[in-house]
Amino acid sequence: MSFLSVDWQDVVVQLINFAIFFAILNVIFLRPVSAAIRRRREYINSLVSDYDQHQAEAKSLREQAEAVRASARLKAEHSVAAARAQASNEAAELATRYSQRVQSVVADAQQTAQRELDEARAGESEAARRVADFMLDRVLPEGSG
Repeated sequence: MSFLSVDWQDVVVQLINFAIFFAILNVIFLRPVSAAIRRRREYINSLVSDYDQHQAEAKSLREQAEAVRASARLKAEHSVAAARAQASNEAAELATRYSQRVQSVVADAQQTAQRELDEARAGESEAARRVADFMLDRVLPEGSG
């Protein structure tokens, strides 16, 4: 046999060996590894999908929370404004009430002072006469003695 001669029987046996080896390799290694890679890829895809879904939910919840905060802030501002307006109205009402009370007290005091002044002026001539008599009594006994 020459170096370049082909023995077809060996080639067929080698091909059959290769086919058996490839079949065994396929059953024992390639199919399980391929299935494992497919399951891993599905798992990773499900994780990515879950991550995207959770990100969307988180964004939605953040937007809802911001809307609730904005609503609460607006409600609080309205409550504070209403309370300030009510306090301002109550303060104005109290100021008006006390101003009226002060004016009433001042008017009563002026009436009392005017009445006492009128009474004092009405009895002024009598009081002046009594003071004059009293002074005369004091002066005259000294001059006669």
